Amino acid sequence: MLNELKDIYQGKKVFLTGHTGFKGSWMLKILTLFGAEVKGYALAPNTKDDLFYSIKGDEICDSVIADLRDYETLNNALFDFQPDYVFHLAAQPLVRLSYHIPAETFAVNAIGTAYLLDAIRKLKKPCVSVFITTDKVYHNNEWLYPYRETDRLGGYDPYSASKACAELVIDSYKNSFFNLTKYNEHKQAIAIGRAGNVIGGGDWSKDRLIPDIARSLGKGEKIIIRNPSSVRPWQHVLEPLAGYLLLGTKLTANPNKFTQAYNFGPHAEDALTVKHMVELAIDAWTEGSYDVIQIDNQPHEAGLLKLDISKAINELGWKPKFNASKAVKFTIEWYKKFYDDNKSISNFTEAQIISFFNA
Repeated sequence: MLNELKDIYQGKKVFLTGHTGFKGSWMLKILTLFGAEVKGYALAPNTKDDLFYSIKGDEICDSVIADLRDYETLNNALFDFQPDYVFHLAAQPLVRLSYHIPAETFAVNAIGTAYLLDAIRKLKKPCVSVFITTDKVYHNNEWLYPYRETDRLGGYDPYSASKACAELVIDSYKNSFFNLTKYNEHKQAIAIGRAGNVIGGGDWSKDRLIPDIARSLGKGEKIIIRNPSSVRPWQHVLEPLAGYLLLGTKLTANPNKFTQAYNFGPHAEDALTVKHMVELAIDAWTEGSYDVIQIDNQPHEAGLLKLDISKAINELGWKPKFNASKAVKFTIEWYKKFYDDNKSISNFTEAQIISFFNA
């Protein structure tokens, strides 16, 4: 897959939103390894430890630090760059934070998406765009059945609802301005990638399991977990990123066929409980312990949500490379390297990318 994707993206101009975030920084590193010319658009990283700084992100791309809601700056950045590809990863991505800033979450995730689509609408050249949402766009019935791309959209919390809104915005623009019946006029191919919970080195977000585990292990402290029985479809961050990039190549070859939504997640039987996840992380680190605590009046979070990935497997030829145990091991190895030898973490990140794509 490494050479196949490199052949497509080498020398291409890629506009990447959210390039300073966790997933965006991994995507930035991949694209530069492929030889793409990347222009990033995002807010500044949150902390000095963020992956963007570890990979020297501002040295490997043209980095625009600005808000998605800044319509004029976003329009100018994209139009001046004239991209061949757009990957939209920028978002307010945290469920628990969305309860504290609900209106801002809707503004960034829904209106910000509309602003980007409006900028793309003004391009007068062929461009392929992949918009990233989430598994949480589905109306969650808390059942064992994996959600398919045709299932009802919804959202209990502001984050989930805001991403479902973003999908409605995308669908409206596709119908109104990028209709496939007029593709030869507008030359815009747009698809959606939906991914579940991702793990991987360089995520330092608050209220996220792996960053909390890594911080505790790095400091020699006991890990505290609050929902040990919650089940999540864990996957390494490189899995969906590979899917998004593959989807981009398919859109290039056949926009009329692939301008759809695709789920990217682990195999349904590969989901783990939070407790099992923590135990695997401790095994990979080779030491550590945890405590389970009960916190009353927690904001609502989905207890079970799985994706049906058969469409991506059958239509795109994509499939997960790692099982959950391998994903945890790969992730914890990154954090251990970060704490042991931070200066070489950029090279280690690159080595993990090459190892993954060659797996």
